[in-house]
Amino acid sequence: MKIGVPKEIKKGEYRVSITPDGVSELVRHGHKVYVEVEAGVGSGFTDEDYFVAGADVLNCAKEIFDISDMIVKVKEPQPEEYTLIRCAQIIFTYFHFASSDELVNAMVDSGAICIAYETIQKKDGSLPLLTPMSEIAGRMSIQEGAKYLEKNQGGSGILLGGIPSVKPAKVVILGGGVVGQNAAKMALGLGANVTIMDTNIQRLRYLSEILPNLHTLISNNYNISNEIKDADLVIGAVLITGQKAPFLIKRDMLKTMRKGSVIVDVAIDQGGCIETSKPTTHENPTYVVDGVLHYCVANIPGAVPRTSTRGLTNVTLPYILEIANKGITKIILDNEEISKGINISNGVITHPSIKYNNKILTD
Repeated sequence: MKIGVPKEIKKGEYRVSITPDGVSELVRHGHKVYVEVEAGVGSGFTDEDYFVAGADVLNCAKEIFDISDMIVKVKEPQPEEYTLIRCAQIIFTYFHFASSDELVNAMVDSGAICIAYETIQKKDGSLPLLTPMSEIAGRMSIQEGAKYLEKNQGGSGILLGGIPSVKPAKVVILGGGVVGQNAAKMALGLGANVTIMDTNIQRLRYLSEILPNLHTLISNNYNISNEIKDADLVIGAVLITGQKAPFLIKRDMLKTMRKGSVIVDVAIDQGGCIETSKPTTHENPTYVVDGVLHYCVANIPGAVPRTSTRGLTNVTLPYILEIANKGITKIILDNEEISKGINISNGVITHPSIKYNNKILTD
């Protein structure tokens, strides 16, 4: 199979979809790999690295899309890329369709086969291609939250871990999944007072066992309203596979929070779990509503590409290889995990969460 790796063009995105060693493995299995010039620079990989690994390095995205049977990306196609995608071409990337009707419509019109990393699912319900980026986003949510709590960044001026004789900051985490667990681990490590909230009591029991000093609460409107009133940092870590995140903090609740407190809404990729959230970029990451600083960067792991690109390739490569080795028709029959990742195929929406969330079916 001919596999294309274009340079990511989303603002603030420095990752690349595959490392040179990943390219080497694909070539070893008899596949052709085409990499756009300077696609790996942001992650520390040169064109020479890819050439030595066996890739052909091409000059522009159009050449990559024109020649490839499968395009492997990191982020969803951008408007400039829509017209480059052709019917029956496989696009393998993070799509997050639930947050963009425009993207859904564009991919339906393209006729492409859209396989979303975030909905590939194992029998135990885990999301293997989302996990490493969720681990990074969860850890970085605390790193960024701690920074923006500084007074010169617009925060209240509190040190996350406090010091002897001075209380630490209070951190409230909404969601006990991979993002929430990693956020809690980092915040506890820095000495913060951490409460994690989830609707699954078994998950809360597990987190309580593995993370000493963690406070846990059932997530409901009453508890959320009470906990955020004196929180210094709130992490939005909600995920419903393939669907738009629910608003757990409404605008009227925001007004009860401390001035200078910080919200990091990691769920922004799926529309955000705070009513006042809107996507931001690494270049302009924050804004203030009712005195509360919001950090809503939609590609948080893109800021640490040397880590995240390697972590991503580690989990995507086996799936890329299987698709390339078998072809899409056989994959649909043989691999239930990948089949769940197919969101749109040849102009038809195939994933139920998109049917539920997007207007295209009701227009």
